[in-house]
Amino acid sequence: MPIRQADYTNLDHAEIAASIGLNIKHIPILIDSFLSESNGAITKLQDAIEKKTFHDISENAHFIKGSAGNLKFDEIYTMAQEMELNANESNSDFDYIGYCEAIKQALLTI
Repeated sequence: MPIRQADYTNLDHAEIAASIGLNIKHIPILIDSFLSESNGAITKLQDAIEKKTFHDISENAHFIKGSAGNLKFDEIYTMAQEMELNANESNSDFDYIGYCEAIKQALLTI
């Protein structure tokens, strides 16, 4: 699967709230929490990629995938899922760095 170019600059908080069944006033709080926690997971993910520790790559990608999925950030979810699946198979040919960078760039657009 190719790396996705995700752009969330035009987020519709009302649409997100409706899709996950919450009040719109909670969305900024959830997004702030998502960004804060994802940045920590990205740092750990980069370290795991550098060390080629597939278990840690999978674990951090799984965390990002779940958090992104909860807020309907589908492109981030899909990229993190691809990383997780490939890490679970110890696939050393997968472009973990490229996917990690694409996720980081997507997070910057939120």
